[in-house]
Amino acid sequence: MAARVLIVEDDAHIGALVRTYLERDGYEAIWVRSGEAALAQLDQRAGTALVVLDIGLPGIDGLEVCRRIGGTVPVIMLTARDEEPDRVAGLELGADDYVVKPFSPRELTARVKAVLRRTTPARGAGGAAPLELGAVRLDPVAREVHVGGHEVELTQREFDLLEYLLRHRGQVVTREQLLENVWDFRSPGETRTIEVHVAQLRRKLGRPNLIRTVRGLGYKASAGG
Repeated sequence: MAARVLIVEDDAHIGALVRTYLERDGYEAIWVRSGEAALAQLDQRAGTALVVLDIGLPGIDGLEVCRRIGGTVPVIMLTARDEEPDRVAGLELGADDYVVKPFSPRELTARVKAVLRRTTPARGAGGAAPLELGAVRLDPVAREVHVGGHEVELTQREFDLLEYLLRHRGQVVTREQLLENVWDFRSPGETRTIEVHVAQLRRKLGRPNLIRTVRGLGYKASAGG
């Protein structure tokens, strides 16, 4: 069954273009033009695999839509806003990726594929054993994280990032490795995305020293904090 992608875009040309390219790649593409319509679609139809979301929407804007989605569905922000505060705001609200207009439709579909590869529930975890580090326990099958016995809600991207770091605990993992293996996309300018997600993990896990920044290199997961 084709994965369903919800496109939320008020510009008729862009919306039609994105839908055409996604359908060419075999996705079921549903296009709506407002935040209200997007939330209604998500409420009425289960099974949406990913949302391509414009920020500058009439009525409820894309940032508010992303906040209400709350990490339950992967989100790629598609927007003309290229300032760092806008990028950070979207990522902190749970967006998995951020594409700036004008954009390449082929690049967008590549990013859609990359996000879906990482967020498909049965992405090779099989009967994999839980990963533990200090008080943190991650179950790759149930896709649940507990800290000190209490469940912590993570976005799908935050979960993938934490899983990768725990599988490489004690090792220095470079930003380039994270972009390639967690984001499935190489783009040197995206390192700020990683920093935002690491900061979110530290805050949500209540373990600021669990993921240590190795100056000039990347990150290392080790018990602490």
